[in-house]
Amino acid sequence: MAGGLAGLLDDIAALAKVAAASIDDVGAAAGRASAKAAGVVVDDTAVTPAYVRGLAADRELPIIKRIAIGSLRNKLLLILPIALILSAFAPTLVEIILMLGGTYLCFEGAEKIYHRLKHDATHVLPAVMKGPEAEEEIIKGAVRTDLILSAEIMVISLKEVIGEPIVQRAIILVVVAVIITIIVYGVVAVIVKMDDIGLKLAGQRSDVSQRLGRAMVTGMPKLLTALTVVGTAAMLWVGGHILLIGTNELGWHGPYSFVHDLEQRVEDVGGIGGLLAWLINTGISAIIGLAVGAIVVAVVSRFHGSSDGEEAHSTVDTVH
Repeated sequence: MAGGLAGLLDDIAALAKVAAASIDDVGAAAGRASAKAAGVVVDDTAVTPAYVRGLAADRELPIIKRIAIGSLRNKLLLILPIALILSAFAPTLVEIILMLGGTYLCFEGAEKIYHRLKHDATHVLPAVMKGPEAEEEIIKGAVRTDLILSAEIMVISLKEVIGEPIVQRAIILVVVAVIITIIVYGVVAVIVKMDDIGLKLAGQRSDVSQRLGRAMVTGMPKLLTALTVVGTAAMLWVGGHILLIGTNELGWHGPYSFVHDLEQRVEDVGGIGGLLAWLINTGISAIIGLAVGAIVVAVVSRFHGSSDGEEAHSTVDTVH
């Protein structure tokens, strides 16, 4: 019996080692997948604070909490099952969906630049900031925007682990979804409360606390502006990179080969080869993103302008 017990304990120990190794593998894969989606995460973090700007301070965190819950539902209940089914039965569709999402990111980034150049103030802040009575509208709008960004995050992550068994793939994506949601909305919560923290510090007796508090309050608008710039750049870079990789995966190798050749030429530069290669890839991806986004903006603007013209013409006819 002792021998049998010893054998059972050995088996349990072996299973524990396998489980531990599996956990390590899941953690490592989740880390790689999250890193691949970093650009979209930056954009998600940059976009969300605008939804609570201008609301009462005591409603900011509750709204962020509800948006975060909506984001997690998007990832786990909607995007994850669809992504897993497609990856199992139609992996090519995953690439196509990813490229469509990349095109949307390019459009969003280019549209922000377009309206900024036009000094169109109506596109700087969301139109839903009307106070506590508009909370439901704010939350629904934020969750809708999050759906696109979350889909990009999950599909980018899925591509990184698509070779894993489907159960492990699902576990990894659940880990990615939870971690990224916590990080994004945790950072957003800190950002939107930074001015309140600054005001409290400014009211302290300590000169150091007062100076720090005033710096936080005055620095908040600059931080939000910087986040907008970073978010726009991330949209163009990530969207362009998705299109660059996607065209190669679907059989058009020219653009990717061109960029890859440029990267190889600078990789051996002492000490900075890796940085130069990354800058080349990122810069060309951003240019591709801006070009594709500008085309989509032009098409959408033309279509939207035509619709407005037809509506105005119809209104005139009705009046006459």
